[in-house]
Amino acid sequence: MSGRKSENNTVDTGDAPRTAETAGDAGIAASGSATRRSRLSAVLPKDQAYANGHLTRPAFISIAILTFITFVGNFTQLQLSAALPTIVKDFDISITTGQWLNSIMPLIMGVMVPLTAFLTRRFSTRQIVIVSMAVFTLGSVLAWLGPTFLLVLAGRTLEAIGSGVMWPVLQITVFSIFPMSRRGVAMGTVGMAMSISPAIGPTIGGMQTDASGWRSIFMTLTVIGVIALLMAIFGLHNFVQNDTSVKADFFSVALSIFGFGGVMYGFTNSEAYGFGAPVVWAPMVIGFIGIVWFVLRQLKGAKRFKAFSDRVYAARKAGADEATVQKLKDADVQPPLLDLTVLRNRSFAIGTITATLSFFAFSSILVIMPLYIQNDRGYSATMSGLIMLPGALGQCISQFAGGRALDRFGARPVALTGAILLFAGTLMMSTIGPHTWIWWVSICQFIRQIGMGFVLMPITTWSLNCLKPREVSAGSAVTNTARQLGGAIGAPVLVILMETFTKMRQNALGGGAEHAAAASIFGVQTALHISSAIVLVMVFIVLFGVKGDGAGSTRDLTHRAMRRLHAEVEEHTGAVSGSGAWPARIE
Repeated sequence: MSGRKSENNTVDTGDAPRTAETAGDAGIAASGSATRRSRLSAVLPKDQAYANGHLTRPAFISIAILTFITFVGNFTQLQLSAALPTIVKDFDISITTGQWLNSIMPLIMGVMVPLTAFLTRRFSTRQIVIVSMAVFTLGSVLAWLGPTFLLVLAGRTLEAIGSGVMWPVLQITVFSIFPMSRRGVAMGTVGMAMSISPAIGPTIGGMQTDASGWRSIFMTLTVIGVIALLMAIFGLHNFVQNDTSVKADFFSVALSIFGFGGVMYGFTNSEAYGFGAPVVWAPMVIGFIGIVWFVLRQLKGAKRFKAFSDRVYAARKAGADEATVQKLKDADVQPPLLDLTVLRNRSFAIGTITATLSFFAFSSILVIMPLYIQNDRGYSATMSGLIMLPGALGQCISQFAGGRALDRFGARPVALTGAILLFAGTLMMSTIGPHTWIWWVSICQFIRQIGMGFVLMPITTWSLNCLKPREVSAGSAVTNTARQLGGAIGAPVLVILMETFTKMRQNALGGGAEHAAAASIFGVQTALHISSAIVLVMVFIVLFGVKGDGAGSTRDLTHRAMRRLHAEVEEHTGAVSGSGAWPARIE
Protein backbone atom coordinates (compact mmCIF):
# COMPACT_ATOMS: atom_id res chain seq x y z
CA MET A 1 0.00 0.00 0.00
CA SER A 2 2.80 2.44 0.84
CA GLY A 3 4.37 1.74 -2.53
CA ARG A 4 1.15 2.62 -4.35
CA LYS A 5 0.71 5.77 -2.27
CA SER A 6 4.19 6.96 -3.10
CA GLU A 7 3.56 6.28 -6.76
CA ASN A 8 0.33 8.31 -6.75
CA ASN A 9 2.00 11.22 -4.97
CA THR A 10 4.96 11.43 -7.36
CA VAL A 11 3.45 11.01 -10.81
CA ASP A 12 5.20 14.07 -12.20
CA THR A 13 8.63 13.61 -10.62
CA GLY A 14 10.26 11.56 -13.34
CA ASP A 15 12.52 8.99 -11.71
CA ALA A 16 10.75 9.00 -8.37
CA PRO A 17 8.06 6.51 -9.36
CA ARG A 18 10.71 4.01 -10.41
CA THR A 19 12.52 4.48 -7.10
CA ALA A 20 9.33 3.92 -5.15
CA GLU A 21 8.48 0.93 -7.32
CA THR A 22 11.95 -0.53 -6.71
CA ALA A 23 11.58 -0.05 -2.97
CA GLY A 24 8.18 -1.68 -3.09
CA ASP A 25 9.55 -4.63 -5.05
CA ALA A 26 12.38 -4.98 -2.55
CA GLY A 27 9.91 -4.95 0.30
CA ILE A 28 7.77 -7.55 -1.40
CA ALA A 29 10.85 -9.70 -2.11
CA ALA A 30 12.00 -9.42 1.51
CA SER A 31 8.52 -10.24 2.72
CA GLY A 32 8.35 -13.21 0.33
CA SER A 33 11.76 -14.43 1.46
CA ALA A 34 10.73 -14.19 5.12
CA THR A 35 7.49 -16.01 4.37
CA ARG A 36 9.38 -18.75 2.55
CA ARG A 37 11.84 -19.19 5.44
CA SER A 38 8.92 -19.30 7.88
CA ARG A 39 7.19 -21.92 5.72
CA LEU A 40 10.35 -24.05 5.48
CA SER A 41 10.92 -23.80 9.25
CA ALA A 42 7.40 -25.00 10.10
CA VAL A 43 7.11 -28.76 10.64
CA LEU A 44 5.60 -30.41 7.56
CA PRO A 45 2.67 -32.60 8.78
CA LYS A 46 2.74 -36.25 7.81
CA ASP A 47 -0.45 -35.99 5.75
CA GLN A 48 1.15 -33.16 3.77
CA ALA A 49 4.35 -35.14 3.23
CA TYR A 50 2.88 -38.44 2.00
CA ALA A 51 -0.55 -38.52 0.38
CA ASN A 52 -2.35 -40.89 -2.00
CA GLY A 53 0.56 -43.30 -1.98
CA HIS A 54 3.13 -40.72 -3.06
CA LEU A 55 5.44 -38.07 -1.63
CA THR A 56 4.18 -34.53 -1.95
CA ARG A 57 6.34 -32.02 -3.80
CA PRO A 58 7.81 -30.34 -0.66
CA ALA A 59 8.61 -33.72 0.90
CA PHE A 60 10.15 -35.01 -2.34
CA ILE A 61 12.41 -31.95 -2.63
CA SER A 62 13.47 -32.25 1.01
CA ILE A 63 14.18 -36.00 0.74
CA ALA A 64 16.17 -35.32 -2.44
CA ILE A 65 18.26 -32.66 -0.65
CA LEU A 66 18.89 -34.94 2.36
CA THR A 67 19.82 -37.80 0.03
CA PHE A 68 22.26 -35.62 -1.89
CA ILE A 69 23.88 -34.32 1.28
CA THR A 70 24.18 -37.85 2.69
CA PHE A 71 25.66 -38.91 -0.64
CA VAL A 72 28.25 -36.14 -0.25
CA GLY A 73 29.29 -37.64 3.10
CA ASN A 74 29.70 -41.13 1.63
CA PHE A 75 31.46 -39.71 -1.40
CA THR A 76 33.91 -37.89 0.88
CA GLN A 77 34.57 -40.98 2.97
CA LEU A 78 35.61 -43.10 -0.03
CA GLN A 79 37.19 -40.57 -2.37
CA LEU A 80 40.68 -40.79 -0.85
CA SER A 81 41.02 -44.57 -1.16
CA ALA A 82 42.65 -44.39 -4.61
CA ALA A 83 44.71 -41.31 -3.62
CA LEU A 84 46.09 -42.80 -0.39
CA PRO A 85 49.32 -44.24 -1.87
CA THR A 86 50.14 -40.84 -3.37
CA ILE A 87 49.44 -38.98 -0.10
CA VAL A 88 51.64 -41.44 1.80
CA LYS A 89 54.53 -40.70 -0.57
CA ASP A 90 54.00 -36.92 -0.52
CA PHE A 91 54.11 -36.68 3.28
CA ASP A 92 56.69 -39.48 3.65
CA ILE A 93 54.58 -41.37 6.19
CA SER A 94 53.71 -45.03 6.69
CA ILE A 95 50.61 -46.61 5.20
CA THR A 96 49.29 -47.18 8.71
CA THR A 97 49.61 -43.46 9.53
CA GLY A 98 48.16 -42.40 6.20
CA GLN A 99 45.26 -44.77 6.78
CA TRP A 100 44.05 -42.33 9.47
CA LEU A 101 42.74 -40.11 6.65
CA ASN A 102 40.32 -42.92 5.80
CA SER A 103 39.75 -44.28 9.31
CA ILE A 104 39.05 -40.90 10.92
CA MET A 105 35.85 -40.53 8.90
CA PRO A 106 33.97 -43.59 10.17
CA LEU A 107 35.51 -43.17 13.64
CA ILE A 108 34.25 -39.58 14.04
CA MET A 109 30.95 -40.56 12.45
CA GLY A 110 30.71 -43.37 14.98
CA VAL A 111 31.14 -40.79 17.77
CA MET A 112 28.72 -38.34 16.15
CA VAL A 113 25.92 -40.81 15.43
CA PRO A 114 25.03 -41.36 19.13
CA LEU A 115 24.30 -37.64 19.24
CA THR A 116 21.67 -38.08 16.53
CA ALA A 117 18.85 -39.04 18.89
CA PHE A 118 19.62 -35.95 21.02
CA LEU A 119 20.14 -33.62 18.04
CA THR A 120 16.88 -34.62 16.34
CA ARG A 121 14.99 -34.02 19.59
CA ARG A 122 16.72 -30.74 20.44
CA PHE A 123 17.13 -29.09 17.02
CA SER A 124 15.10 -28.90 13.84
CA THR A 125 16.08 -30.78 10.69
CA ARG A 126 17.08 -27.54 9.00
CA GLN A 127 19.27 -26.42 11.89
CA ILE A 128 21.12 -29.75 11.99
CA VAL A 129 21.70 -29.91 8.23
CA ILE A 130 22.72 -26.27 7.74
CA VAL A 131 25.24 -26.29 10.61
CA SER A 132 26.57 -29.69 9.50
CA MET A 133 27.20 -28.49 5.96
CA ALA A 134 28.89 -25.29 7.20
CA VAL A 135 31.30 -27.38 9.32
CA PHE A 136 31.87 -29.79 6.42
CA THR A 137 32.74 -26.94 4.04
CA LEU A 138 35.16 -25.42 6.57
CA GLY A 139 36.89 -28.79 6.95
CA SER A 140 37.19 -29.19 3.17
CA VAL A 141 38.88 -25.78 2.92
CA LEU A 142 41.35 -26.68 5.70
CA ALA A 143 42.23 -30.04 4.10
CA TRP A 144 42.59 -28.36 0.71
CA LEU A 145 45.00 -25.67 1.91
CA GLY A 146 46.65 -27.35 4.94
CA PRO A 147 50.44 -27.62 4.41
CA THR A 148 51.01 -30.50 6.86
CA PHE A 149 49.53 -33.97 7.32
CA LEU A 150 48.12 -33.01 10.73
CA LEU A 151 46.22 -30.05 9.27
CA VAL A 152 44.86 -32.19 6.46
CA LEU A 153 43.79 -34.73 9.10
CA ALA A 154 42.14 -31.91 11.09
CA GLY A 155 40.21 -30.85 8.00
CA ARG A 156 39.20 -34.44 7.42
CA THR A 157 37.96 -34.56 11.02
CA LEU A 158 35.74 -31.51 10.47
CA GLU A 159 34.38 -33.13 7.31
CA ALA A 160 33.48 -36.19 9.37
CA ILE A 161 31.81 -34.08 12.07
CA GLY A 162 29.78 -32.26 9.42
CA SER A 163 28.62 -35.37 7.58
CA GLY A 164 28.44 -37.75 10.56
CA VAL A 165 24.76 -37.32 11.43
CA MET A 166 23.34 -37.05 7.93
CA TRP A 167 22.58 -40.71 7.25
CA PRO A 168 20.71 -41.19 10.57
CA VAL A 169 18.78 -37.97 9.94
CA LEU A 170 17.80 -39.25 6.49
CA GLN A 171 16.77 -42.62 7.95
CA ILE A 172 14.63 -41.00 10.66
CA THR A 173 13.00 -38.73 8.07
CA VAL A 174 12.15 -41.66 5.77
CA PHE A 175 10.69 -43.66 8.67
CA SER A 176 8.66 -40.66 9.84
CA ILE A 177 7.11 -40.11 6.39
CA PHE A 178 6.60 -43.51 4.74
CA PRO A 179 4.18 -46.20 5.96
CA MET A 180 5.79 -49.51 6.94
CA SER A 181 4.64 -51.23 3.75
CA ARG A 182 6.63 -48.76 1.63
CA ARG A 183 9.78 -48.36 3.70
CA GLY A 184 11.67 -51.12 1.90
CA VAL A 185 11.33 -49.42 -1.48
CA ALA A 186 12.00 -46.00 0.06
CA MET A 187 15.17 -47.14 1.85
CA GLY A 188 16.25 -49.08 -1.22
CA THR A 189 15.84 -45.97 -3.37
CA VAL A 190 17.85 -43.67 -1.11
CA GLY A 191 20.31 -46.54 -0.58
CA MET A 192 20.77 -46.76 -4.33
CA ALA A 193 21.75 -43.11 -4.36
CA MET A 194 24.19 -43.80 -1.51
CA SER A 195 25.73 -46.66 -3.51
CA ILE A 196 26.70 -44.31 -6.34
CA SER A 197 29.34 -42.77 -4.06
CA PRO A 198 31.55 -45.89 -3.97
CA ALA A 199 31.29 -45.94 -7.75
CA ILE A 200 32.35 -42.40 -8.53
CA GLY A 201 34.26 -41.56 -5.32
CA PRO A 202 37.43 -43.65 -5.82
CA THR A 203 37.25 -43.26 -9.61
CA ILE A 204 37.03 -39.47 -9.60
CA GLY A 205 39.53 -39.31 -6.74
CA GLY A 206 42.01 -41.37 -8.75
CA MET A 207 41.51 -39.27 -11.87
CA GLN A 208 41.92 -36.02 -9.95
CA THR A 209 45.04 -37.32 -8.22
CA ASP A 210 46.66 -38.25 -11.54
CA ALA A 211 45.58 -35.07 -13.31
CA SER A 212 45.82 -32.31 -10.69
CA GLY A 213 47.14 -33.85 -7.46
CA TRP A 214 45.23 -35.07 -4.43
CA ARG A 215 44.52 -31.56 -3.10
CA SER A 216 42.13 -30.98 -6.00
CA ILE A 217 39.87 -33.57 -4.31
CA PHE A 218 39.34 -31.24 -1.35
CA MET A 219 38.86 -28.24 -3.63
CA THR A 220 36.01 -30.15 -5.30
CA LEU A 221 34.54 -31.04 -1.91
CA THR A 222 34.62 -27.36 -0.92
CA VAL A 223 32.52 -26.44 -3.95
CA ILE A 224 30.12 -29.33 -3.33
CA GLY A 225 29.82 -28.31 0.34
CA VAL A 226 28.80 -24.76 -0.64
CA ILE A 227 26.19 -26.09 -3.08
CA ALA A 228 24.77 -28.47 -0.44
CA LEU A 229 24.63 -25.63 2.10
CA LEU A 230 22.66 -23.39 -0.27
CA MET A 231 20.27 -26.25 -1.12
CA ALA A 232 19.58 -26.82 2.58
CA ILE A 233 18.98 -23.11 3.26
CA PHE A 234 16.55 -22.54 0.38
CA GLY A 235 14.79 -25.89 -0.10
CA LEU A 236 14.77 -28.07 3.02
CA HIS A 237 11.64 -28.49 5.19
CA ASN A 238 11.43 -29.52 8.83
CA PHE A 239 9.81 -32.89 9.54
CA VAL A 240 10.17 -33.51 13.28
CA GLN A 241 9.03 -31.26 16.12
CA ASN A 242 12.01 -30.29 18.29
CA ASP A 243 12.11 -29.64 22.04
CA THR A 244 14.53 -26.93 23.18
CA SER A 245 14.43 -28.21 26.76
CA VAL A 246 16.25 -31.44 25.84
CA LYS A 247 19.83 -31.67 27.12
CA ALA A 248 22.76 -33.81 26.01
CA ASP A 249 24.95 -35.99 28.20
CA PHE A 250 28.29 -34.58 27.10
CA PHE A 251 30.15 -36.71 29.63
CA SER A 252 28.97 -39.72 27.64
CA VAL A 253 30.22 -38.01 24.48
CA ALA A 254 33.65 -37.60 26.12
CA LEU A 255 33.63 -41.26 27.19
CA SER A 256 32.86 -42.37 23.65
CA ILE A 257 35.66 -40.21 22.23
CA PHE A 258 38.26 -41.51 24.69
CA GLY A 259 36.91 -45.05 24.47
CA PHE A 260 36.73 -45.63 20.75
CA GLY A 261 39.51 -43.18 19.94
CA GLY A 262 41.89 -44.85 22.42
CA VAL A 263 41.29 -48.31 20.99
CA MET A 264 41.78 -47.03 17.44
CA TYR A 265 44.97 -45.13 18.35
CA GLY A 266 46.44 -48.17 20.06
CA PHE A 267 45.66 -50.45 17.12
CA THR A 268 47.19 -47.96 14.70
CA ASN A 269 50.45 -47.76 16.69
CA SER A 270 50.72 -51.55 17.10
CA GLU A 271 52.14 -52.06 13.61
CA ALA A 272 55.03 -49.67 14.24
CA TYR A 273 55.81 -50.36 17.92
CA GLY A 274 54.34 -53.77 18.77
CA PHE A 275 51.68 -54.52 21.38
CA GLY A 276 54.21 -54.44 24.23
CA ALA A 277 54.93 -50.72 23.84
CA PRO A 278 53.20 -48.31 26.26
CA VAL A 279 52.13 -46.14 23.32
CA VAL A 280 50.05 -49.12 22.16
CA TRP A 281 48.65 -50.84 25.23
CA ALA A 282 48.08 -47.71 27.36
CA PRO A 283 45.63 -46.04 24.91
CA MET A 284 43.92 -49.39 24.36
CA VAL A 285 43.43 -49.93 28.11
CA ILE A 286 42.07 -46.39 28.47
CA GLY A 287 39.85 -47.01 25.47
CA PHE A 288 38.39 -50.26 26.79
CA ILE A 289 37.73 -48.65 30.19
CA GLY A 290 36.02 -45.74 28.44
CA ILE A 291 33.84 -48.08 26.34
CA VAL A 292 32.77 -50.16 29.35
CA TRP A 293 32.04 -47.00 31.37
CA PHE A 294 30.10 -45.56 28.41
CA VAL A 295 27.94 -48.70 28.05
CA LEU A 296 27.20 -48.90 31.79
CA ARG A 297 26.30 -45.20 31.90
CA GLN A 298 23.89 -45.59 28.96
CA LEU A 299 22.17 -48.59 30.55
CA LYS A 300 21.82 -46.79 33.88
CA GLY A 301 20.48 -43.69 32.16
CA ALA A 302 17.93 -45.73 30.21
CA LYS A 303 16.72 -47.41 33.40
CA ARG A 304 16.36 -44.06 35.18
CA PHE A 305 14.51 -42.49 32.25
CA LYS A 306 12.12 -45.46 31.96
CA ALA A 307 11.26 -45.19 35.66
CA PHE A 308 10.64 -41.46 35.22
CA SER A 309 8.44 -42.05 32.15
CA ASP A 310 6.45 -44.72 34.02
CA ARG A 311 5.77 -42.27 36.86
CA VAL A 312 4.50 -39.61 34.45
CA TYR A 313 2.34 -42.18 32.65
CA ALA A 314 0.94 -43.54 35.93
CA ALA A 315 0.11 -40.00 37.09
CA ARG A 316 -1.77 -39.23 33.89
CA LYS A 317 -3.62 -42.57 34.03
CA ALA A 318 -4.64 -41.88 37.64
CA GLY A 319 -6.18 -38.58 36.54
CA ALA A 320 -3.60 -36.26 38.12
CA ASP A 321 -3.96 -32.59 37.31
CA GLU A 322 -1.58 -30.89 34.89
CA ALA A 323 0.30 -29.15 37.72
CA THR A 324 1.21 -32.51 39.28
CA VAL A 325 2.31 -33.91 35.91
CA GLN A 326 4.36 -30.78 35.22
CA LYS A 327 6.04 -31.09 38.61
CA LEU A 328 7.15 -34.61 37.66
CA LYS A 329 8.42 -33.33 34.33
CA ASP A 330 10.39 -30.60 36.06
CA ALA A 331 12.61 -33.33 37.51
CA ASP A 332 14.39 -32.94 34.14
CA VAL A 333 15.35 -36.59 33.69
CA GLN A 334 16.84 -36.89 30.20
CA PRO A 335 17.04 -40.02 28.02
CA PRO A 336 20.49 -41.58 27.58
CA LEU A 337 22.75 -40.40 24.78
CA LEU A 338 22.56 -43.85 23.20
CA ASP A 339 19.60 -45.98 24.25
CA LEU A 340 21.18 -49.46 24.23
CA THR A 341 18.01 -51.04 25.61
CA VAL A 342 16.74 -51.37 22.04
CA LEU A 343 19.27 -54.21 21.70
CA ARG A 344 16.97 -56.27 23.94
CA ASN A 345 14.82 -56.61 20.85
CA ARG A 346 16.26 -59.83 19.38
CA SER A 347 15.51 -58.99 15.75
CA PHE A 348 17.05 -55.54 16.04
CA ALA A 349 20.16 -56.97 17.73
CA ILE A 350 20.59 -59.57 14.96
CA GLY A 351 20.23 -56.91 12.29
CA THR A 352 22.74 -54.63 14.02
CA ILE A 353 25.32 -57.41 14.42
CA THR A 354 24.93 -58.41 10.77
CA ALA A 355 25.33 -54.84 9.52
CA THR A 356 28.38 -54.29 11.73
CA LEU A 357 30.12 -57.45 10.53
CA SER A 358 29.42 -56.55 6.92
CA PHE A 359 30.96 -53.10 7.41
CA PHE A 360 33.95 -54.60 9.24
CA ALA A 361 34.71 -57.04 6.43
CA PHE A 362 33.78 -54.72 3.58
CA SER A 363 35.43 -51.41 4.45
CA SER A 364 38.92 -52.89 4.69
CA ILE A 365 38.78 -54.16 1.10
CA LEU A 366 38.23 -50.61 -0.18
CA VAL A 367 41.60 -49.73 1.37
CA ILE A 368 43.55 -52.94 0.73
CA MET A 369 42.71 -53.45 -2.95
CA PRO A 370 43.92 -50.01 -4.18
CA LEU A 371 47.24 -50.78 -2.41
CA TYR A 372 47.44 -54.10 -4.27
CA ILE A 373 46.50 -52.54 -7.62
CA GLN A 374 48.88 -49.56 -7.38
CA ASN A 375 51.82 -50.69 -5.23
CA ASP A 376 51.98 -54.40 -6.08
CA ARG A 377 50.82 -54.33 -9.69
CA GLY A 378 52.03 -50.87 -10.73
CA TYR A 379 48.76 -49.42 -12.06
CA SER A 380 47.79 -45.74 -11.73
CA ALA A 381 45.31 -44.25 -9.27
CA THR A 382 42.89 -43.67 -12.16
CA MET A 383 43.11 -47.32 -13.16
CA SER A 384 42.56 -48.32 -9.54
CA GLY A 385 39.33 -46.33 -9.44
CA LEU A 386 38.12 -47.78 -12.76
CA ILE A 387 38.78 -51.34 -11.60
CA MET A 388 36.64 -50.78 -8.50
CA LEU A 389 33.93 -48.92 -10.44
CA PRO A 390 31.75 -51.85 -11.69
CA GLY A 391 31.34 -53.21 -8.17
CA ALA A 392 29.91 -49.96 -6.87
CA LEU A 393 27.50 -49.79 -9.81
CA GLY A 394 26.41 -53.33 -8.96
CA GLN A 395 25.72 -52.30 -5.37
CA CYS A 396 23.72 -49.33 -6.60
CA ILE A 397 21.42 -51.65 -8.53
CA SER A 398 21.18 -54.26 -5.79
CA GLN A 399 20.31 -51.65 -3.13
CA PHE A 400 17.20 -50.68 -5.08
CA ALA A 401 16.33 -54.27 -6.02
CA GLY A 402 16.93 -55.37 -2.43
CA GLY A 403 14.47 -52.78 -1.12
CA ARG A 404 11.75 -53.96 -3.49
CA ALA A 405 12.50 -57.61 -2.73
CA LEU A 406 12.27 -56.87 1.01
CA ASP A 407 8.72 -55.56 0.63
CA ARG A 408 7.79 -58.60 -1.47
CA PHE A 409 9.62 -61.56 0.11
CA GLY A 410 10.86 -60.41 3.52
CA ALA A 411 14.34 -59.87 4.92
CA ARG A 412 15.65 -63.43 5.36
CA PRO A 413 15.77 -64.67 1.73
CA VAL A 414 17.09 -61.34 0.46
CA ALA A 415 19.80 -60.92 3.13
CA LEU A 416 20.83 -64.60 2.92
CA THR A 417 21.30 -64.30 -0.84
CA GLY A 418 23.39 -61.19 -0.30
CA ALA A 419 25.53 -62.73 2.44
CA ILE A 420 26.31 -65.77 0.28
CA LEU A 421 27.27 -63.56 -2.67
CA LEU A 422 29.46 -61.40 -0.42
CA PHE A 423 31.23 -64.51 0.91
CA ALA A 424 31.71 -65.99 -2.58
CA GLY A 425 33.11 -62.76 -3.99
CA THR A 426 35.55 -62.28 -1.10
CA LEU A 427 36.75 -65.88 -1.33
CA MET A 428 37.24 -65.54 -5.10
CA MET A 429 39.20 -62.32 -4.58
CA SER A 430 41.56 -64.05 -2.14
CA THR A 431 42.94 -66.10 -5.06
CA ILE A 432 44.76 -63.08 -6.55
CA GLY A 433 48.47 -63.33 -7.27
CA PRO A 434 51.30 -61.40 -8.93
CA HIS A 435 50.07 -62.23 -12.45
CA THR A 436 46.30 -62.38 -11.97
CA TRP A 437 44.23 -60.78 -14.73
CA ILE A 438 43.59 -57.38 -13.17
CA TRP A 439 39.92 -57.32 -14.17
CA TRP A 440 39.42 -60.46 -12.07
CA VAL A 441 39.56 -58.07 -9.11
CA SER A 442 36.78 -56.03 -10.73
CA ILE A 443 34.61 -59.13 -11.28
CA CYS A 444 35.07 -60.26 -7.67
CA GLN A 445 34.34 -56.80 -6.35
CA PHE A 446 31.20 -56.66 -8.50
CA ILE A 447 29.94 -59.90 -6.91
CA ARG A 448 30.88 -58.67 -3.42
CA GLN A 449 29.04 -55.38 -3.78
CA ILE A 450 25.95 -57.00 -5.31
CA GLY A 451 25.89 -59.07 -2.12
CA MET A 452 26.49 -56.02 0.07
CA GLY A 453 23.50 -54.26 -1.49
CA PHE A 454 21.23 -57.23 -0.81
CA VAL A 455 22.41 -57.45 2.81
CA LEU A 456 22.75 -53.97 4.17
CA MET A 457 19.59 -52.04 3.34
CA PRO A 458 17.07 -54.91 3.77
CA ILE A 459 18.56 -56.08 7.08
CA THR A 460 18.69 -52.51 8.44
CA THR A 461 15.13 -51.69 7.36
CA TRP A 462 13.79 -54.98 8.78
CA SER A 463 15.54 -54.52 12.12
CA LEU A 464 14.21 -50.95 12.52
CA ASN A 465 10.72 -52.09 11.51
CA CYS A 466 10.85 -54.53 14.44
CA LEU A 467 11.08 -51.61 16.89
CA LYS A 468 8.23 -49.53 18.24
CA PRO A 469 7.76 -46.20 16.40
CA ARG A 470 9.07 -44.20 19.38
CA GLU A 471 12.23 -46.39 19.41
CA VAL A 472 13.18 -45.82 15.76
CA SER A 473 15.30 -42.72 16.47
CA ALA A 474 17.28 -44.53 19.19
CA GLY A 475 17.53 -47.67 17.05
CA SER A 476 18.83 -45.70 14.09
CA ALA A 477 21.50 -44.13 16.30
CA VAL A 478 22.56 -47.52 17.72
CA THR A 479 22.72 -49.39 14.42
CA ASN A 480 24.54 -46.56 12.62
CA THR A 481 27.02 -46.20 15.49
CA ALA A 482 27.76 -49.92 15.37
CA ARG A 483 28.15 -49.88 11.59
CA GLN A 484 30.46 -46.87 11.56
CA LEU A 485 32.61 -48.30 14.32
CA GLY A 486 32.72 -51.63 12.52
CA GLY A 487 34.01 -49.85 9.43
CA ALA A 488 36.40 -47.64 11.42
CA ILE A 489 37.95 -50.59 13.27
CA GLY A 490 37.78 -53.10 10.41
CA ALA A 491 39.98 -51.15 7.99
CA PRO A 492 42.96 -50.50 10.31
CA VAL A 493 42.76 -53.95 11.93
CA LEU A 494 42.92 -55.79 8.61
CA VAL A 495 45.52 -53.35 7.22
CA ILE A 496 47.69 -54.01 10.30
CA LEU A 497 47.22 -57.77 9.89
CA MET A 498 48.08 -57.44 6.20
CA GLU A 499 51.31 -55.58 6.97
CA THR A 500 52.19 -58.01 9.80
CA PHE A 501 51.84 -61.03 7.51
CA THR A 502 53.71 -59.14 4.79
CA LYS A 503 56.73 -58.64 7.05
CA MET A 504 56.60 -62.26 8.23
CA ARG A 505 56.53 -63.48 4.63
CA GLN A 506 59.33 -61.16 3.56
CA ASN A 507 61.54 -62.39 6.40
CA ALA A 508 60.72 -65.99 5.51
CA LEU A 509 61.78 -65.34 1.93
CA GLY A 510 65.12 -63.96 3.10
CA GLY A 511 64.31 -60.26 3.13
CA GLY A 512 65.38 -57.79 0.48
CA ALA A 513 63.48 -55.51 -1.88
CA GLU A 514 63.22 -58.24 -4.53
CA HIS A 515 60.75 -60.13 -2.34
CA ALA A 516 58.71 -57.08 -1.28
CA ALA A 517 55.98 -57.43 -3.93
CA ALA A 518 55.52 -61.17 -3.37
CA ALA A 519 55.36 -60.66 0.40
CA SER A 520 52.86 -57.82 0.04
CA ILE A 521 50.58 -59.94 -2.14
CA PHE A 522 50.74 -62.71 0.47
CA GLY A 523 49.67 -60.19 3.10
CA VAL A 524 46.72 -59.07 0.95
CA GLN A 525 45.67 -62.69 0.40
CA THR A 526 45.77 -63.39 4.14
CA ALA A 527 43.67 -60.30 4.92
CA LEU A 528 41.12 -61.45 2.33
CA HIS A 529 40.99 -64.93 3.88
CA ILE A 530 40.26 -63.35 7.27
CA SER A 531 37.58 -61.17 5.68
CA SER A 532 36.04 -64.28 4.09
CA ALA A 533 35.86 -66.00 7.49
CA ILE A 534 34.06 -62.97 8.97
CA VAL A 535 31.51 -62.96 6.15
CA LEU A 536 30.95 -66.71 6.58
CA VAL A 537 30.02 -66.07 10.22
CA MET A 538 27.58 -63.46 8.96
CA VAL A 539 25.98 -66.01 6.59
CA PHE A 540 25.17 -68.31 9.51
CA ILE A 541 23.84 -65.40 11.61
CA VAL A 542 21.40 -64.49 8.84
CA LEU A 543 20.49 -68.17 8.22
CA PHE A 544 19.64 -68.95 11.83
CA GLY A 545 18.96 -65.52 13.34
CA VAL A 546 16.67 -63.62 10.97
CA LYS A 547 13.18 -64.72 12.02
CA GLY A 548 9.80 -63.28 12.90
CA ASP A 549 7.58 -60.63 11.36
CA GLY A 550 8.96 -59.23 8.13
CA ALA A 551 11.66 -61.89 7.88
CA GLY A 552 9.95 -63.85 5.14
CA SER A 553 8.25 -66.70 7.02
CA THR A 554 5.40 -68.66 5.43
CA ARG A 555 2.95 -66.62 7.54
CA ASP A 556 4.61 -63.44 6.37
CA LEU A 557 4.50 -64.41 2.71
CA THR A 558 0.81 -65.36 3.00
CA HIS A 559 -0.04 -61.98 4.49
CA ARG A 560 1.99 -60.19 1.83
CA ALA A 561 0.15 -62.11 -0.90
CA MET A 562 -3.19 -61.22 0.71
CA ARG A 563 -2.25 -57.55 0.85
CA ARG A 564 -1.23 -57.55 -2.81
CA LEU A 565 -4.46 -59.33 -3.77
CA HIS A 566 -6.50 -56.83 -1.77
CA ALA A 567 -4.69 -53.91 -3.43
CA GLU A 568 -5.34 -55.39 -6.88
CA VAL A 569 -9.04 -55.87 -6.10
CA GLU A 570 -9.29 -52.27 -4.84
CA GLU A 571 -7.60 -50.98 -7.96
CA HIS A 572 -9.80 -53.10 -10.21
CA THR A 573 -13.04 -51.99 -8.56
CA GLY A 574 -11.94 -48.37 -8.28
CA ALA A 575 -12.00 -48.32 -4.49
CA VAL A 576 -11.29 -44.96 -2.96
CA SER A 577 -7.88 -44.81 -1.33
CA GLY A 578 -8.05 -44.39 2.43
CA SER A 579 -11.50 -45.94 3.06
CA GLY A 580 -11.21 -49.30 4.71
CA ALA A 581 -7.46 -49.27 4.09
CA TRP A 582 -5.67 -52.61 4.46
CA PRO A 583 -3.46 -52.60 7.54
CA ALA A 584 0.27 -52.15 7.00
CA ARG A 585 0.93 -55.21 9.17
CA ILE A 586 -1.44 -58.01 10.17
CA GLU A 587 -0.98 -59.02 13.78
